[in-house]
Amino acid sequence: MLYSPVPMHIPDNFLSIAVSLICWAITAVTLGVAISRTNKSLGEKQVPLMGVMAAFIFAAQMINFPVLGGTSGHLLGGVLAAITLGPWAGMLVMTAVIAVQGLLFQDGGLIVMGANILNMGILTCAVGYGLYRSVLGSNRPVKLAVIGVAAWLSVMTGALSTALQIWLSGNAEVQIIVPAMLFVHAFIGLGEALITVAAIVFILRSRPDLLGEGSESAQGSKGWILTGVLITLAVVLLSPFASASPDGLERVAEDLGFINIAQTAPYEVIPDYTIPFLGATPLSTIVAGAIGVIVVLAIVFIAGRSCKPKS
Repeated sequence: MLYSPVPMHIPDNFLSIAVSLICWAITAVTLGVAISRTNKSLGEKQVPLMGVMAAFIFAAQMINFPVLGGTSGHLLGGVLAAITLGPWAGMLVMTAVIAVQGLLFQDGGLIVMGANILNMGILTCAVGYGLYRSVLGSNRPVKLAVIGVAAWLSVMTGALSTALQIWLSGNAEVQIIVPAMLFVHAFIGLGEALITVAAIVFILRSRPDLLGEGSESAQGSKGWILTGVLITLAVVLLSPFASASPDGLERVAEDLGFINIAQTAPYEVIPDYTIPFLGATPLSTIVAGAIGVIVVLAIVFIAGRSCKPKS
């Protein structure tokens, strides 16, 4: 089964089996550490927040925004997850989002899922939290500036990692694919920075305690979580208006001539974020997005409850 022209994460066959296995090994070890650390540190209030953050990131990733001519990008969300939840819980949230995208929506390959989690979940959280941690004692303008830079760098890091993996797999020359990936993702990173900073500003105004600032706001935890769910649903409603242009990786693959080696999943559940019997309609995309939000929310909530330190 060969590629069909839809926005995508890394599809199967872009990476060799050897590179895919190495990425899976790195991802598995890192997630093992993340689970262990989260088991020791996860607080009661973080569990619903993890679910809401995962649902929002999933929904936001459905909305591709246009960059350059005929190319689009979408939020990764790793920096946002790491700053609000901490790096380890953030990695688990990103893993859940990427896994659901691959398994339920056939967005990204199954064999290369370890690479997708590594590039878009683990590396982005590590870069984002590392830079944010360096300015924890600074004032808000400095923090927001660094968060914007961190978000941009997280996209560039993921793009560089993806480019090197494709090169090591023998599907492109390093001197061509690295500049191509970094060039287009430099613009996508600007969108990542704007969205991430806007989300953090909203959190600082409504629940600064979640970022270690100020005191508990008058709008209790349940009210804030409800607000997050409503915002997520609003984002899902906007998903039919997403750019239909190919995303950064897809554009580079087309330009460099290796797009046709991509393989789709051997099965279909909700392919291309549409419900099969509803066809390629706005309603179909909205329903698919709502299903994805519910599934991600449930998975992360259940996982978070199981990770909670036992009293």
